[in-house]
Amino acid sequence: MKKIIILGAQGQLGTELHKTFQNTGDVTALGRDACDLSNPATIRSAIQKYRPNVILNAAAYTAVDRAESEPELAMRINGDAPGVLAEEAKKSNTLLIHYSTDYVFDGSKRDPWNEDDPIRPLNQYGLTKMAGERNIEQIGGRFLIFRTSWVFSPYGHNFLRTMLRVGQERKELRVVNDQKGAPTSALALATATHRILSDCAEHNLDQLTGIYHMTCGGETTWCGFAEAIFAKARASKPWALVVGIPSSQYPTPATRPVNSILSNKKLKAAFDVALPSWESALDVALRALNVWKN
Repeated sequence: MKKIIILGAQGQLGTELHKTFQNTGDVTALGRDACDLSNPATIRSAIQKYRPNVILNAAAYTAVDRAESEPELAMRINGDAPGVLAEEAKKSNTLLIHYSTDYVFDGSKRDPWNEDDPIRPLNQYGLTKMAGERNIEQIGGRFLIFRTSWVFSPYGHNFLRTMLRVGQERKELRVVNDQKGAPTSALALATATHRILSDCAEHNLDQLTGIYHMTCGGETTWCGFAEAIFAKARASKPWALVVGIPSSQYPTPATRPVNSILSNKKLKAAFDVALPSWESALDVALRALNVWKN
């Protein structure tokens, strides 16, 4: 890991990647001002300027509901840009690490999703992320795609920070309880990525090119996630009462999959890496926010 660039430096995952990798070689973290994924020219310019050995692409269009009304922009960032990155990476034999999503699946399967299960996105966000995966695969070269789910951290806009805010502002919160997934901390993702790059020899990574699922262990619903946050966090006054509701009572522009559980068996077999449970990752995030109750 000689020269690394991190794209999406101001986002949840980009922030944690930068902190985790900052003492690992020559690391440059680029935000949208330096590398705008909606503009192919700036992508190519950044890669050619820094000439990295590893690209960590944590940049993405993540506004799931807004993507329904901005599909072209979401596609440029999530679908087209990964292809441009793959092209530039292939030219210089650079390793591209790209992060994708559980939303490429339609949620109809009862068991956890495997990497080779058919992908049928239910919304524009999922469609654009699917396109990004396929563009990288089609171009080839050296790449690892890590699909994850329900990302949270002490930074940026995410479910954890939203609950900590509205849970003190309201007396009751109605939260969906019929969608299940594995809340995954950006720190856990960054730590696992660092371990994979640190432990695997370069020729081994070449042989392990492909898609892997990377989520925290366990599962819950959005309702269960909210309840866990309030049970573990300190508060100046009582937290809001969490009331579980079906998705039908909380309509959103983008349809979400009912089952977002991803199997991490392939990741464990290939890299001997397993992320912590989502509950443990939540504890770490709450400590970072200085609101952990224990």
